[in-house]
Amino acid sequence: MVAAPRILFVSPGWPRGRLWGEMSFRFPSLSLAVVAAATPSRWETALCDEGFGPVDPAAEADVVAITAMTAQAVRAYEIADAFRSRGKTVVMGGFHASNLPEEALGHVDAVVVGEAEAVWPQLLSDFEEGRLQKVYRAAAPIDTAAIPVARRSIFDGKGYLLTNTVQTTRGCPYDCEFCSVTAFFGRKYRKRPVDAVLSELQEMRKAGSFVFFVDDNIVADRTYSLRLFGGMEGMGLKWLSHASLDLGEDPELLSAAGKSGCIGLFVGFETLDEDALRTMGKKTNQVATYVENAKAFRDNGIGILGSFVLGWDGDGPDVFEKTLRFCEDARIQAGIFPILTPYPGTKVRARLEAEGRILSSDWRDYDMEHVNFRPKGMSVEELQKGYDQLCLDFYSFGSMWKRLGLHRSLPAFGPMNFGFRSALRRKVADA
Repeated sequence: MVAAPRILFVSPGWPRGRLWGEMSFRFPSLSLAVVAAATPSRWETALCDEGFGPVDPAAEADVVAITAMTAQAVRAYEIADAFRSRGKTVVMGGFHASNLPEEALGHVDAVVVGEAEAVWPQLLSDFEEGRLQKVYRAAAPIDTAAIPVARRSIFDGKGYLLTNTVQTTRGCPYDCEFCSVTAFFGRKYRKRPVDAVLSELQEMRKAGSFVFFVDDNIVADRTYSLRLFGGMEGMGLKWLSHASLDLGEDPELLSAAGKSGCIGLFVGFETLDEDALRTMGKKTNQVATYVENAKAFRDNGIGILGSFVLGWDGDGPDVFEKTLRFCEDARIQAGIFPILTPYPGTKVRARLEAEGRILSSDWRDYDMEHVNFRPKGMSVEELQKGYDQLCLDFYSFGSMWKRLGLHRSLPAFGPMNFGFRSALRRKVADA
């Protein structure tokens, strides 16, 4: 009897001493589960997430499929080289390989550029027939109705905090200078059928009450979002996702989100500088409305994980204290403060390259925690030191006391704050 061919999906780990490498709570890669669902049934599938332990290069596999963000690329290449030295076929996809396929092909046998679902069965067929191509790229963005329901069984027994991750839309109608989403998914905002999403959510209820929508902006299409939130009302789910700050100016949609079970949203404030907002193309944000909109979120039972990008040309050494004071005054429940990172494929990288300001392309430091370019308003050392101190100050007990309070979102944001605090302390200890 001929053994079934086997695929090993690999999610590379983050280095220790980096924030994301020190986080104790981990989320699975939904993209790998969706690609697993697009895999013909005759193939056996398995997953190795290095967040829970290193991959074994001697693991049984006919095809090794790796996805990686830029900061994981070096580790992904190490894994690929180890498997190929043992005669295994390795393919790679994800944001980094899609933007730099020629670089990736120095370490893997084939690269999937962009969305994988449409080309994955063809890649496997070509492999079986001995005619694997170097690059696979879909002719057009996939019809979202054809996206298969994720095969979450590959997450079983891995120890994830939750496996109820789902995607309702792809792409973003905006085009922020620093963002890699539009470079990957495009600016067209594509939506899965609401009924298909609601059916998937009904199944998820059996696995737990918390759901994380990985959409880049779950409220970009108001009509669609109202239908989705209306269908979710009464399911008893508590959910988190990403949204633009101007949601706070739409009372009906904001109320519908809260009633459907939303307890937290990742929101890109990006900066407190109006000139920087114009430079980056963040059209949904107006600094004058920040506090009012944040209050509107909170009044509807929705906490905010705010993101503030540090190192814009208008940022000086005072940006760190200003950002901390704003977060505490506006009672932003949680926050991340990424250093501006010139990822491959982004407009900001093209601009900084043209200005001769890129200092490093060591992808390991493209983790939003390291300075890889020459800032204008301060030195490299000032930006690095200011970032490190802001993170520690924000997750101090004093700041947490000012920001959190007794709020419906506390069951999510309390552990989130302590999780970040613990990871930052471990990061310092490992330095």
